[in-house]
Amino acid sequence: MSRLVRIGIDVGGTNTDAALLRGATVLATVKTSTTADVTGGVANAVSAVLVAAKLDASAVSALMIGTTHFLNAVIEGRQLEKVGTLRLCGRATRSLPPMIDWPEHLRLLVDGGAALVGGGVQFDGSPIVPLDVAAIRDACRDWSARGIGAVAIASVFALIDARMENEAAEIVASEMPGVSISLSHRIGRNGLLARESATILNASLHALGRETVAAFRDAFARLGLFCPLYLTQNDGTLMGADFAERHPVFTIASGPTNSMRGAAFLTGLTDAAVIDVGGTTTDIGMLVAGFPRSRSEGAEIGGIPTNFRVPDVYSFGLGGGSLVQASPLSVGPKSVGFRLPEKALCFGGDTLTATDIAVAAGLVTLGDPARLRHLDARLVRDAIAKMKADVEGVLDRMKPSSDPIPAVLVGGGSVLIDGHLEGTSVSLRPDHFGSANAIGAAIAQVSGEVDRVVSLEGTTREKALEQVVQAARARAVEAGAEAGSITLAELEETPLSYLPGNAIRVAAKVVGDLAA
Repeated sequence: MSRLVRIGIDVGGTNTDAALLRGATVLATVKTSTTADVTGGVANAVSAVLVAAKLDASAVSALMIGTTHFLNAVIEGRQLEKVGTLRLCGRATRSLPPMIDWPEHLRLLVDGGAALVGGGVQFDGSPIVPLDVAAIRDACRDWSARGIGAVAIASVFALIDARMENEAAEIVASEMPGVSISLSHRIGRNGLLARESATILNASLHALGRETVAAFRDAFARLGLFCPLYLTQNDGTLMGADFAERHPVFTIASGPTNSMRGAAFLTGLTDAAVIDVGGTTTDIGMLVAGFPRSRSEGAEIGGIPTNFRVPDVYSFGLGGGSLVQASPLSVGPKSVGFRLPEKALCFGGDTLTATDIAVAAGLVTLGDPARLRHLDARLVRDAIAKMKADVEGVLDRMKPSSDPIPAVLVGGGSVLIDGHLEGTSVSLRPDHFGSANAIGAAIAQVSGEVDRVVSLEGTTREKALEQVVQAARARAVEAGAEAGSITLAELEETPLSYLPGNAIRVAAKVVGDLAA
């Protein structure tokens, strides 16, 4: 790892964490409250970590942010744009229109009308029918008349040959100057409906992406920070801010990934369970070869099926702000969230939280313990046991086998978990555990990923694989990777015997260091 000075930031529902690193050395970490406007909390965290490290803003070479801002927008159904959907398909696929499997409330918010037009290709790249330029122009005029500002374009088998999508994008751009365009071959994997849905979702977040990145840049400029800005992706790698503006959907699952990468960095473990306890939720996942284990099926985002590869993480409502009820005993899932400093009993509030239980049990020193003297000792003991048992139950389901494995506890709320966890060989809470998520953002690399179906007719297997790997390399460079540092991280090859022409599916992922 280079000696660049980096600041990693992770914006959670309760806390915003920042970590300042020089190369592989952690110089300072801080935890501040998340603010309603997001950027205010980020600016506070960056200012605090610079003070803690005794560094001037001019010394910082790069800023990395992991945020749930875009995921929250989808889940809460806010700040989403209406999207016109253009499917290039000829007569194929018309029985299943776009957004058919979306939750009704999100479909009503986002659906700006769909046009299913001539175009699309077969698995071997031959056209289904020629591109229907006139139909595309008609759709654009309709969308323009209704004030639609974003368009998602998806072609049948676009991952085989993207030329029709690119040609359609040029037509849309000429008919609708200034419109935001998302192309499915740049967003999703194989599977038309899931890829199309991911593309529509990305298009609906375009305006929010521009607004959020601009707000981050303005906030950092006021702090005297003019270094490159990056956002972390679902797989724990980075993308440049300009790239993130166009692809905000790639940040959807970045939070848990950052914590897991930070846990690997802080402990040196490459294969372990990672338990990240925050202010609102607990996320449990598995490290495999230093990276989060991925889900075999595509991610469901806000109830929308997509084919993104995201970490296999189980999340449930347990955190420092979780509400505690005595009879019957319950901890979470409701939480006071970022209002913990004003709501918790130990801080002078009127709400019994999991943090109060931890303070009363002597697991952590916060606020005024004298305010908790009235708590029943049995309630405190039973609540601590319940929180631990809840974590152990999820951990048992997530483990690859019944054999004990190392477990790493990170996140500020991990102080809620007392002692050795059942089913683990060791339960670690490393230095800087409370800011593992921000550290994971700071150390992140840059990736490029391509998933294609290729025909081996007229070429060799080796050439076909190399073409896909080179396409992945090009995407990594576009996202901000140093070309000379890029290495192959994953290469999957699946024969498709049900297709003619000796077809195979190839998925390649490369990673590289951040370009200086």
